[in-house]
Amino acid sequence: MTLLRREALILLGAGLAGGARAAEQPAGTARATDFAFETPEGAPMPLSAYAGKPVLVVNTATACGYAGQLAGLQTLWTRFGDRGLVVLGVPSPDFGNQEPLDGPAIAEAARKNHGVTFPLTAKTRVKMPGAHPFYRWAAAERPAETPRWNFHKYLIARDGTLAAAFATQVEPTDPRVISGIAATLDQA
Repeated sequence: MTLLRREALILLGAGLAGGARAAEQPAGTARATDFAFETPEGAPMPLSAYAGKPVLVVNTATACGYAGQLAGLQTLWTRFGDRGLVVLGVPSPDFGNQEPLDGPAIAEAARKNHGVTFPLTAKTRVKMPGAHPFYRWAAAERPAETPRWNFHKYLIARDGTLAAAFATQVEPTDPRVISGIAATLDQA
C-alpha cells in the first residue's frame, strides 16, 4: 500500500471514528478520544478505547538517534501501566525519513531492539500541513509545542484534554515527565 493511500485511509478512518466530529466542534471542546489511528496491521485504533486513562502519545522512529528513548517509554509503560497509563508510539517518517519500516515490521523492530510491548500505530504523519487529525488538534491546543523532531511527547489527561507536551530532548524518565504522569494518574 502506498504511503499516500495509507494516509488517505487513516484520515478516512479518523473521520469515521470521530475525527470529523472533532473538526466540527468549537475550538477547545475536542478531546483526544475524538480521534483514531490505525494499527500496524491496518485495523482501526480509536483513542476512545483509552477513555478515562492518561495517554502518553509519542512520535517514534526506529532509525533515529533518539530511538533509545523507546526503552525509556517501555520503562514508563511497565512502571505505570497497572495504574492506567497508556504509552502509545506513533511511528512517523516526517523527520529525515528515520522510520524506514512499514506495518508490523516497525513493531517487530521496536520489540526486538528495545523491548517494546506498549501499543504502536501504523506509520503516521505528525508534521504540518499533512499531519494526522490528532496532531492538528494538539497543535491547535499548544501551538508553540508541536513536534520538531522524533520523540516529541504529548500527555493526555484522563478527561481527554492535553495536559502537557515534552520536546524530543526530554527523556521519557525525566522528572518532568514522571511528575506529569503522576499528576494525571492522581486525577479523579
